[in-house]
Amino acid sequence: LVIDGGGSLRCAMLGDKLVQLAIDHNWKGVVLNGCLRDSAAISALPIGIKALNTNPTRPSLEGEGRLDEPVYFAGVTFRPGHFLYADTDGIVVSEKNLTESP
Repeated sequence: LVIDGGGSLRCAMLGDKLVQLAIDHNWKGVVLNGCLRDSAAISALPIGIKALNTNPTRPSLEGEGRLDEPVYFAGVTFRPGHFLYADTDGIVVSEKNLTESP
């Protein structure tokens, strides 16, 4: 899941309850151009999370998200169907599954 929060550091866009929903839907990770909350609880969960920072403030829950659309931030366009690979140093985005044998 890729979320563009506009790079805002004013409040968290993601917390442990939404991360648990992602796990329940068998997602492997979340890339967030914004902040998350509940970082101690999230760090114990079996999912990869990359976010700009943490912030304990809840969001106002205004506005709507969009699904299956390209998202652009940090000089990268994330498209539906892309494969993302991450470690402690960063993220690689690929149009192909890099873990499959040719």
